[in-house]
Amino acid sequence: MAKTEIRTPNAPTPVASFSQGVRKGNVLQVAGQVAFDPATGEIVGETVAEQTRQALRNVAAVLEAGGASMDDVVMMRVYLTDTSRFGEMNEVYNEVVTQQPFPARTTVYVGLPAGLLVEIDALAVLD
Repeated sequence: MAKTEIRTPNAPTPVASFSQGVRKGNVLQVAGQVAFDPATGEIVGETVAEQTRQALRNVAAVLEAGGASMDDVVMMRVYLTDTSRFGEMNEVYNEVVTQQPFPARTTVYVGLPAGLLVEIDALAVLD
């Protein structure tokens, strides 16, 4: 079973040696997505809420390009730069991720490049 790179112009183009997503069989891993506008490469938003919304849009775009949707996600990982912003991120996350059973999720606190407040990746399993 071969690995297939997933690419879409509807999510930011990676600036390093990694794919937006990779599918092998019925498993699709979406690389960490940040709040870059895919058309301009600029950061969308100055708040965690705005950046979470854009990061999730980018995750959804890669999922769609790989033949999946948020309903197929079994695991999400959220990387936040500030522990005090968890509630803000979680509020937007709950607006977007609505299908039960919900994916498993881990939230980790990290450093990200200047201006970026959140990064999100996803693991989907397709039927």
